[in-house]
Amino acid sequence: MPVRYAYGLTSALLVGGAAVSLITGMPAGAQVAQNDQQRLSQIVPRAGAPASFADLTHQLQPAVVNISTRQRVRVAGGAQGGANPFAGTPLEGIFGDKDGSDDDFGGRGNGGDPRGGNSFGGQRGGGQTREAQSLGSGFIVSADGFVVTNAHVITPEGQGVVETISVTMADGTEYPARLIGKDTTSDLAVLKIDAGKALPFVKFGDSNAARVGDWVIAIGNPFGLGGTVTAGIISAVYRNIGSGSPYDRYLQTDAAINQGNSGGPMFDMRGQVIGINRAIFSPTGGSVGIGFAIPAEIAAPIVDKLMRGQSIERGYLGVRIQPLSDELAESMGLPHNKGEIVQMVEPGKAGALGGIKAGDVVVKVSGKDVTREQTLSFLVASTAPGTRIPIEVIRDGKRVMLEVTVGRRPSDEELAGVLGGRRGAGEQGGGPGGAQQGAQTRSNVIEQALGLRLRPLTPAIARELNMQPGTQGLVVADVDASSDAGAKGLQSGDVLLAAGGRPVGSLAELEGVIRAAKAAGRSAISLQVLRPGEQPVFIGLRLR
Repeated sequence: MPVRYAYGLTSALLVGGAAVSLITGMPAGAQVAQNDQQRLSQIVPRAGAPASFADLTHQLQPAVVNISTRQRVRVAGGAQGGANPFAGTPLEGIFGDKDGSDDDFGGRGNGGDPRGGNSFGGQRGGGQTREAQSLGSGFIVSADGFVVTNAHVITPEGQGVVETISVTMADGTEYPARLIGKDTTSDLAVLKIDAGKALPFVKFGDSNAARVGDWVIAIGNPFGLGGTVTAGIISAVYRNIGSGSPYDRYLQTDAAINQGNSGGPMFDMRGQVIGINRAIFSPTGGSVGIGFAIPAEIAAPIVDKLMRGQSIERGYLGVRIQPLSDELAESMGLPHNKGEIVQMVEPGKAGALGGIKAGDVVVKVSGKDVTREQTLSFLVASTAPGTRIPIEVIRDGKRVMLEVTVGRRPSDEELAGVLGGRRGAGEQGGGPGGAQQGAQTRSNVIEQALGLRLRPLTPAIARELNMQPGTQGLVVADVDASSDAGAKGLQSGDVLLAAGGRPVGSLAELEGVIRAAKAAGRSAISLQVLRPGEQPVFIGLRLR
């Protein structure tokens, strides 16, 4: 039953006021203000909220279920609890979102930190096997018992082997469930229960029609308490949260969502599922009114394929990307918050075959702007493999049009292998060996502008840092902690490969880039930085 709104009937009073204004000669500005007020009276409900969500909840709650699993998982050595997928940030998945990449090559250059902090991510290692349980939510989408939930509800730590799955109905009836299919990239899974009778179910709605300010309700299993209903509004649409997924486009809501709500439905006022609750932003681990749901427009087609037993195929370029930070945009003279920079290109893959190069800034895909809300990963992943698409990049300050035939995205396990690089045996916290031997070549221009003390990367230092033979650049010997370089996490042993889009093998070359940037009125320069044992990244440093 739709919820009725009580609209205020104040138009008659405003019409009367308008008549008075004509007689008294009220100023035109006041007349416009009254007309604006009249328009507002036609869209703002007097009570400000639906009278009750009870009727809607009564119809929907029977189709929402609680899900529990028993599994054997492999976890980090010594771990005693669920992994925090966004360690070091206040953004947390609900009950074990997996780590992932926000690009289609395996990881962003900022380690998945949505706040754009240190550009270098760490590695995880070690592991042991233990038994674990998970609790979450889900909802029935067909009378014969297909159930939708998050993939991380089924295998919350990403490496679990499910032993049993149980689905509990709103009336307390419990059924064993079997896993029909899951897709870790979108964090979706489909289960099947056999009840021997027709079950209540709900349908997906149109998340494209969701607007900021629309009412929504969430039903789920927070903290294992059972069927719990919360209400709120759509706070934002197409929100990018740095979740590490090509589908980083979420509906944000202030409806209370907590641990255990994962996989539960977000309903609009017509009783249709427009989102699947997945993550919360919280410095405490509890709800602070910022929750995120997978939009139905993304979830519905994937769920349909999983129900049919079909594999999920996505487009893939084979490039590693990172957002274009304000400093990088400034250093390149580009608009802020548009485009993503290519860190590296996997040889032989679609991007390389199509002419994409490291350092390119991708600004359009198939005529669509690349933004934080509409990332390169999302646009490419949503393209069928084998499709030929135009890609527009900025290269050396010029716009270049490329034609790329989209490849097939490998599995998450295959992607993990692509970036399974080694840490160099020569990586040492004290900086590169030999940097303290003999007199260092100094550059006041570089030290004053960037807060970095550098020296050329000699073959001896390159071997000690376990660099590839022939690597050229400048190695960091010291960093001024008060500089932007210190704030961005640069440290001794890092190697500068390029600056301003040009390779730098000498201090003089870097000085030239700095002088050119200042002459052009820019307040930042871009650097391509390689840390031993990791992949190169681009960072923007503000000039002092």
